[in-house]
Amino acid sequence: MGALVTEANWNQLAADWRIFVEHGRLFLAQTPTGRIVASTATLPYPHATLPGLQGTGGSGFAWISMVLVAGEYRRRGLATALLRQAMDELATARLLPALDATPEGRAVYRRLGFEDSWGFHRLIRRERQHSSATAAPHAPCTIRPIGDADWETLLAYDASAFGAERGAVLAGLRGRLPAAELMAERESAMVGFMLGREGRLAQHVGPVIAENEAVACALLGRALGALDGPVFVDLADAKTRVRHFLDACGFDAVRPFTRMLYGTSSRFDDAARTFAVVGPEFG
Repeated sequence: MGALVTEANWNQLAADWRIFVEHGRLFLAQTPTGRIVASTATLPYPHATLPGLQGTGGSGFAWISMVLVAGEYRRRGLATALLRQAMDELATARLLPALDATPEGRAVYRRLGFEDSWGFHRLIRRERQHSSATAAPHAPCTIRPIGDADWETLLAYDASAFGAERGAVLAGLRGRLPAAELMAERESAMVGFMLGREGRLAQHVGPVIAENEAVACALLGRALGALDGPVFVDLADAKTRVRHFLDACGFDAVRPFTRMLYGTSSRFDDAARTFAVVGPEFG
C-alpha cells in the first residue's frame, strides 16, 4: 500500500495505514501475484453527538478515503468498484458516507450522490520562518503541552466539536509530533487543542479545534515556532484571520478540498470551533 502512496505523491506513512487496519476497513484490488493495485478505506464514527445527522436515517457517519489506483491499472473501474463496495457496507451499517474531495474527485463523487458541505485548503510552509513571523496575536489563554491527565477532557471537547467520538484516531497521532501536541486553557478550562504527525512529504498539523481565531493562532504560532522543515495545515476556508496569520508565517496554498456528504450538505461538526482538520483521510 505504501507503493500506491508513493506513486500518488501523498503524505501518509505506515502509522496512518495502521489506523485503518485497526479501527476501519480496507478494500483492496490485487493481482494474481498479490500486488496491491487499488485501495479504498473507510473509518467509522458511529456515535454522533451533534444534530447534523438527524433525518438521514443513520446512527453516525464514516469516512471514505485512500482511493488510490496504480498508474497502469487506471480507467478500468477499480476505484469505482471498491468505492461502491465500501458504500454498500456503510449502508448496511446505517453510517452516512463522508469524504474530502479534490477538485478532480468532486465531479466523480457528485455523480455518485455526494453533496458539497464546506471547503478547506491544504497550505504548506516549506521552511521555518524567522521567529517574529510566527508571533501570534495575543490570546487570553495559556498554551501548554497535552498531558496524560488532559486526555479524557480533550476527547470530550473534541467530540462536541467534531460531531462524534474519535479517540482511536487521535490516539493514533499521539507522540508522532510532540511539538504540535498542545492545548489552550483559560481559568483551568480547555478552550482549544491541536495535534500533529510526521509525514512522507511534510509534517502535518491538525486537528486544530479552538474557541476562537485568537486561540487557534496562539496554538499554531507555538507549534510553528518549534517545527523545522515543511509543514502542512488543512485550514477551513472560512477562517480568514487564521489564513492571514499563516500567510505571514510563509504558508502557500497547495490545493483546495471540498467536504462532501452522501445525500446531504448539512455539516455535522461545529463550524465555529473547527479550524484545521486531521487530514482528508481521517476527517
